[in-house]
Amino acid sequence: MAWYPGAVKMELQPESDAQQAIRPTQFIVHSIVGPWTARRTYEYWRDSTNLESHFGIGYAGDIAQYIGTETRADANAAANRRSDGTGAISVETASNLTATDPWTDEQVEELIKAGVWAHQRHGIPLRLCRWASDPGFGWHKMHAAWNPSAHSCPGPARIRQFQQVVFPGIVARATGKTAPEKEALVADKDDVKTLAKTDGVFDSPDKAKDNPHWTMESYLRYDYLQNRDTLKIVRSLATQVAGLTATVNKLAQLAGSDVDTAQVVDAVERAIADAVVKVDVDITGTGA
Repeated sequence: MAWYPGAVKMELQPESDAQQAIRPTQFIVHSIVGPWTARRTYEYWRDSTNLESHFGIGYAGDIAQYIGTETRADANAAANRRSDGTGAISVETASNLTATDPWTDEQVEELIKAGVWAHQRHGIPLRLCRWASDPGFGWHKMHAAWNPSAHSCPGPARIRQFQQVVFPGIVARATGKTAPEKEALVADKDDVKTLAKTDGVFDSPDKAKDNPHWTMESYLRYDYLQNRDTLKIVRSLATQVAGLTATVNKLAQLAGSDVDTAQVVDAVERAIADAVVKVDVDITGTGA
């Protein structure tokens, strides 16, 4: 088993000796939903549950290790230990009671140092986990297989912090680079639903700089406000479909009728015009 020299050793027994060995390939961060010190987290694992993490970090940057990183800890569901013997290192961190606060500077520093050690000691690659069994770094909510109860751990603020501060900090300190290489991230269906929400969508281009969280709808809305290209394309395609549908319907009505060509053309043109007005109303909310 492996023990991180930067952490205070608070070994959990019998788990530390009784649980299966793993080959660590992932480093997953959590929020414990409590403003606890590293020792209080240890006491909770020891006295109140049969679950545990490898590490705990308090608000002040106090860090403890409870189980060796080559032994299974039960904080990551399917990532605890896989059939091939690989598994994840888990790091619980103190948080407020709703897991909505960001990590303190002290917590960020300890996460970076522990992440660098995990990379150097176990060869965990410096990338975000692209799927649930992919070696690398991540957060609890990142993949459904790690988080079957679908909660938001470690919380939206900390997920952003991990992406923008913690993980780049691990890469920079481990390699001397200023930023990680870009990696493709395969999102699960819950991540896609989150991206699709209309969070912070703005009403004018001037407000773009104040939008704190860009979503798919944000980009479409901005494009519409700037030059309406997206809307023009949608309106053009919808108009063509509506016009063709109206033409076919009108011709079907007139087929076999005792009318001349001019009457047919006039009827079709009026049907198309009506269809185009309806399309414009549906798309823009006005008849202009």
